[in-house]
Amino acid sequence: MADQVPGSGEEKYQSPTISRKQKSRISWIWLVPIVAALMGLSLVVRTWMQAGPDISISFNTAEGLEVGKTQLRYKDVNIGTVKSIGFNSDRSKVVVQAELAKEVSDLAREGTNFWVVRPRLDVSGVSGLGTLLSGAYIGVDAFEGKDHSNKATKLHFEGLEIPPAVTHDRAGKRFMLRASDLGSLDIGSPVYFRRINVGRVIGYALDKTGGAVNVEVFVDAPNDKFVTNGARFWNASGVDFSVNADGLKVRTQSLVSMAVGGVAFESVQSARDGGAAAPADAHFDLYPTEAAAKANPDGEAFPIRMRFDQSIRGLAVGAPIDFSGITLGNVTQINLDFDPATKRFYSLVDATLYPERLGRVYEEVRDRAAKDGDAAGNRLLGVMIKHGLRAQLRTANLLTGQLYVVLDDFPNAKPVDYQPTNPVNIPTVPGNLDQLQQQVSNIVAKIDKIPFDKIGEDLRTTLSSTSKLMNRLDKQVAPEAQNMLKQAKESMANINSLLASDASLPVNTEKAMQELSRAARSLRALADFLQSNPEALLRGRGNDPIPGSGPVRN
Repeated sequence: MADQVPGSGEEKYQSPTISRKQKSRISWIWLVPIVAALMGLSLVVRTWMQAGPDISISFNTAEGLEVGKTQLRYKDVNIGTVKSIGFNSDRSKVVVQAELAKEVSDLAREGTNFWVVRPRLDVSGVSGLGTLLSGAYIGVDAFEGKDHSNKATKLHFEGLEIPPAVTHDRAGKRFMLRASDLGSLDIGSPVYFRRINVGRVIGYALDKTGGAVNVEVFVDAPNDKFVTNGARFWNASGVDFSVNADGLKVRTQSLVSMAVGGVAFESVQSARDGGAAAPADAHFDLYPTEAAAKANPDGEAFPIRMRFDQSIRGLAVGAPIDFSGITLGNVTQINLDFDPATKRFYSLVDATLYPERLGRVYEEVRDRAAKDGDAAGNRLLGVMIKHGLRAQLRTANLLTGQLYVVLDDFPNAKPVDYQPTNPVNIPTVPGNLDQLQQQVSNIVAKIDKIPFDKIGEDLRTTLSSTSKLMNRLDKQVAPEAQNMLKQAKESMANINSLLASDASLPVNTEKAMQELSRAARSLRALADFLQSNPEALLRGRGNDPIPGSGPVRN
């Protein structure tokens, strides 16, 4: 309808007013991206809140590692993934960026070790064979226990190129051994107790002074309780050959120790420690041999010196000093010196004694010497030398010619004036070998006095006479002997013919034997008659009796 114009007289109509509803400035369509954005933000926040710390691990090489695939495993449980692999500033190392799970954030702390698990072959055996199918992964080892704050305190680590020999979660104890040298030991070498493998070598390093090697070993539980405060460790590597007065001895722990080395120990219970188990990280000495480890406590060393005027070939440094079958010490040094008085060389043998091995006698002398302010060793040796103590070289083994020194009493030895010196001079006597040589020399001297030339001339004369006699026997006696044998043969033939069964001699002999038999029967009858009629010797024989009548008497 049109609007009416006023004053025109005509009915005018106004234009219709169209009112439009005002629309909202924000469309509902925008709610979708806003909600999506909020959901994404919540996911990001949630992921950020659930994400663990990012750590970096340095390795020499990234062999077997893959971004997004290689896992970090602690006790075979996946605790993270490798995010990136790069280089350090000078590209000498490979830096692996990895993300740990939030629940194990406390593993990112000092003392945690990382290494790449891959197939390896070492002295302890073959490991990591499972990675041939699953691929390499990064192993994690950390101290037991958990930080209550569950926060990472360290984010940069140096990865191990060799897996640790023993992880921290393995039950047992670690011990530190001090040795003069490493020998054939290596990481993974076994530790034996009574020839049973109870542990292994887990590390070694030079001492700070450079004068020794510190070897770290681990003994598994429950066998770690056998490592007491008095335990003795020794190097059991290879084969121990020893040739001494007892002959040839061969010792070894096992075939494995012969190839890769090994350590053995034995607990020595004493009154001081009572056989108590040693604490973890305790320190012990690593002896080179079992004999050295099991030797009695040496105590205070006492130096001595001996002079030998004879040859000492076969005596070496380390040879024992024997007293009544007990080793009191060892030879430490052998030198040669010259005596201007006799114009001869002689040998000076230095040795170390351990008087405490004499037991109660030394303890009593030590207590008395302490009261007088004197050295126990000087006093004890002074008394023993006064009563005939002397040093003598003896043969330990006839096969090898080895010598050792014996301290023994020689009552008939020439007295000496003992003077305390440092080292103490021990008088010596000739050894058994020298005495044997002297006896041989005496025998040779006596043999030299035998007139072999005269004996040879007499023997030559005797042989000449014997030759003449043999010629005479051959030319004169032999023909006569042959004739005599011929005549004897003829005589034997005559005797055989004489003794033949049909010869006259056997026939006559048989007749004679028959007559002798008859005569013997007659004599026997006469004897019977005389026995019955003895009066016949006086009266003679009477008339023969008539058969059937009584005896006839004249």
